[in-house]
Amino acid sequence: MAVKPPLVALLGASGFVGSAVLRELAARPIRVRAVSRRPAPVPPDAVAEVEVLAADLSEPGRMAAAVAGADIVIHAVAYIAGSTTWRVADGDAAAERITVGLVRDLIDAVRRPGPPVRVVFTGAASQVGPSDRAVLDGSEPDRPAGEYDRQKLAAERILLAAHAEGVVRAVPVRLPTVFGAGPRSTARDKGVVSLMVRRAVAGQDITMWHDGTVRRDLVYIDDVARAVVAAADHAENLAGRPWLIGSGHGSPLGEVFTTVAKLVAAETGEPPVRVVSVPPPAHAEAGDFHSVTIDASAFRAVTGWRPRVPLDEALARTVACCVAEAAAP
Repeated sequence: MAVKPPLVALLGASGFVGSAVLRELAARPIRVRAVSRRPAPVPPDAVAEVEVLAADLSEPGRMAAAVAGADIVIHAVAYIAGSTTWRVADGDAAAERITVGLVRDLIDAVRRPGPPVRVVFTGAASQVGPSDRAVLDGSEPDRPAGEYDRQKLAAERILLAAHAEGVVRAVPVRLPTVFGAGPRSTARDKGVVSLMVRRAVAGQDITMWHDGTVRRDLVYIDDVARAVVAAADHAENLAGRPWLIGSGHGSPLGEVFTTVAKLVAAETGEPPVRVVSVPPPAHAEAGDFHSVTIDASAFRAVTGWRPRVPLDEALARTVACCVAEAAAP
């Protein structure tokens, strides 16, 4: 009897990160169950056997159906409200139901006889909270300042407790500032980099809440998708603790946005827009003004992963896609 290839249940398969992970998984001779509120687009060149399941995972019984029979679960569900994917008001019960509640549902759904299911959970490097360290390496104590980071940390801890209990093999990966778009993208990037690219394409000033010296560890979406899949591949050696993903380089946002303005001008033929500092809004958080560089050498030592797309190339790809998007009917 032929052995069935492993089944990967990808939760959040139509989202920004999830859709990129789906593209990565679809290139393999495996089975993928792509789960999301709206049907996830299947890559036309998919090698994998892809089952598309449209489901609201917050509804009773939906999680159990989504992960039934799965060997691996990749949890890339994001709570989306407004123009960004990560701003959450204090006490936002809807956000907590998605960010924390779905992890509880997942653990309940995979309590079954047999080997523990491997679960990769996509968190955020910002969960650590504002830090005085110039470079984060995962040894920092977690002191999250914002509600989004508190909820992500709570979900991660619930998953790690289930790992300690033997219910799952938990691999939380904390993602850096993820950005980007490419010709195969099927989900819109709502992060700050692409937001400012779209402002520049529209001829509007690029705005910053600081003087431009604040650094961010920026990683292109395709590289992040490879990291998430690498975490699943190496789950046995990674399970039981969180892992930081990053490039090891913190880029000053003022320089990044100046590059964006020049790239957009080259694409459109218009003069570069201005990059200006503006007063921060009331909802700004302490982390918005702290630089972040990530040392992912521990993750790299286990998986061999490292970013492949240089920042300038990633920005150029993103600009080209946003210009084409603006020109489309």
